Amino acid sequence: MKVTRTGKHIFILILFSLSAGAQDTVQLSREEAEAIFLQENLLLIAEKLNVSKAEAMTTQAGLWPNPSFAVDQVNLWATEAQTGGQEVIPPIGGSFANQQFAFEIEQLILTAGKRKKAVAVEEVSVEKSIQYFEELLRNLKIEFRNQLTELQYLQFGKRIYENQLQSIKQLTAAYEKQVEQGNVPQGEFIRLKAVELELTQQIHELNGEMNEARKELKVLMRLPATMMLEITDEGYVKDTEQFKTLFLNDIIEMAKSHRPDYKIAGLEEMYFTKLYAYEKAQRVPNLTLNSAYDRGGSAMFDFVGFGLAIDLPFFNRNQGRIKHARIGIDQSNILREQKTLEIENDIVFSYQNLSNAIHFLEEIEPGYEAALDELLTNYTKNFTDRTIGMLEYLDFLDAYLNNKEIILEAWKDVNEKSEELNYAVGMDLIK
Repeated sequence: MKVTRTGKHIFILILFSLSAGAQDTVQLSREEAEAIFLQENLLLIAEKLNVSKAEAMTTQAGLWPNPSFAVDQVNLWATEAQTGGQEVIPPIGGSFANQQFAFEIEQLILTAGKRKKAVAVEEVSVEKSIQYFEELLRNLKIEFRNQLTELQYLQFGKRIYENQLQSIKQLTAAYEKQVEQGNVPQGEFIRLKAVELELTQQIHELNGEMNEARKELKVLMRLPATMMLEITDEGYVKDTEQFKTLFLNDIIEMAKSHRPDYKIAGLEEMYFTKLYAYEKAQRVPNLTLNSAYDRGGSAMFDFVGFGLAIDLPFFNRNQGRIKHARIGIDQSNILREQKTLEIENDIVFSYQNLSNAIHFLEEIEPGYEAALDELLTNYTKNFTDRTIGMLEYLDFLDAYLNNKEIILEAWKDVNEKSEELNYAVGMDLIK
């Protein structure tokens, strides 16, 4: 079964999960493959849950402390020896005569806006979780796209070698008949057979490399292991004109607006700033309000009282945690400056690499590949007509294959260097 150009991503996944026992083939464009990757990648799904976890902690930080309720001083019975046979404590509603008990309710009151400041700290954690997700997506995306490029490159290469193998097989079959008839030496037939074997070995190696690329892609896309994945040719050749409209300084500023790791560095500074405010608030003691009822435990049979408790900050004024947060602010400032240097150098490095890759590609004349194909056809015809010798033909065939590979690698290099620049900026500049 072969499915082509389907935009029904869910349909594909259901289809292949049901037929996981068969060696099915699905053919997708780069765009379709990336849509499945973004929706189904397990690492992205797991990382997205960290955002929900951080949001839950923000909710928790905003909750009031629970009140506490205590019952004590309860005597389950009173003996005659204890009461002297008298009614020491009158009953309540005909019950609980001579029985003592008390209960108390307490409520902790957070002072100095501690609850609000704790929420502010956790809100920064939520933003950090979002950026950690974006950073994971950024790293997985370049890995995924480079694997797509690798598979396309190998598919193109295999196609070239298969075409030449088919041509060599035809020549070999013709030479075998000529050898049987005594028209050509057997050595020429053996030489052609050796070339056939070399091409077959090259295709075998390409198949192994393609399987490796497919394995990585299927893990990233959460596709069945038994599925045979093919990527269409679209998207392998990048539009290099986009690059010529970009300016280095503008790209650096774009990176500071879009790079998740740069945003994380800024959020780290914000986190410690909020934490510093929270830890300073911890110096102010909290209040504990309480209300108590005591029956028979004081001069009054039914005693109702109210109270207030507060810590006296003589020894622990949260000095260590405040210092920790203040040092964290200084440290995050230094790390943010370090991240700025890294980003600027990443951009310049990626920009120069892409510029060099495009320059090399432009050195290849537009009609050169078509001229190579036409020339090989002529060489094959001349060799068949025996107007050129085998050595000359095989030398050109070797040069042809090398040049085809150079052209493929030139486009692959542009593709990969484009993704490296996109990765360095944190957004898709080159599509």
